[in-house]
Amino acid sequence: MKTVLVTGSSRGIGFAIAQKFLENNFRVCINSNNNIRQLNSSFKKLRARFKNNIMSIRSDVSDYSQCVYIFDEIKKNFGPVDILINNAGISYFGLFNTMHAEQWQKILKTNLESAINCSHLAIQDMIKNHSGIIINISSIWGNNGASCEVIYSVSKGGLNLFTKSLAKELAPSNIRVNAIACGMIETSMNNIFSRHEKNNIKKNIPLGYFGETQDIAELAFFLASDKSKYITGQIINSDGGWF
Repeated sequence: MKTVLVTGSSRGIGFAIAQKFLENNFRVCINSNNNIRQLNSSFKKLRARFKNNIMSIRSDVSDYSQCVYIFDEIKKNFGPVDILINNAGISYFGLFNTMHAEQWQKILKTNLESAINCSHLAIQDMIKNHSGIIINISSIWGNNGASCEVIYSVSKGGLNLFTKSLAKELAPSNIRVNAIACGMIETSMNNIFSRHEKNNIKKNIPLGYFGETQDIAELAFFLASDKSKYITGQIINSDGGWF
């Protein structure tokens, strides 16, 4: 039975991914730092269904020392991480010139540095085992850039290049690295938009609606399976045809 770590998984896309892997007989560790009540609630919900195949750890994955703790705990309980899903992320909507340094530093650390931290720790055993999967949850704005989401776009653009570069480096070790560039997915992150604004956005999406967290979970599961064994270093859009 393989072990999966999904960062930022107390709710939304991360939770949907964790549940998908659990439903297919994987051991999964979910993680959050700030949403402790939600993390506990999600853990209880999953524990009721999947018993001892689920564990949860509160920690800040933008802090390397806390990541070391996560991986040590997972290894004690489940063994080394076979599949890493770097999902932890935060957003900021507003003009760049009104941002404070602390704000963009937090975005970069949470969205990009956390993936670097966890990947660095995960690949130590993956290289030894000559096997592993890393999936980074990115955004279409990492490909195209977005006004009023400048630093968020930068963090996801960096994540995309990290994905491509790491995939080339790890391919000889039979470790695949891919990213999913999400479009507008129905999550609480989009609560900053009014109903009117959401309707205007939908008009620009060829499929005419926002994606669901399950859509991303299904794609992540595919990228972690042998059905995608010849896919690595790719940034795969899931955006309803928007870009």
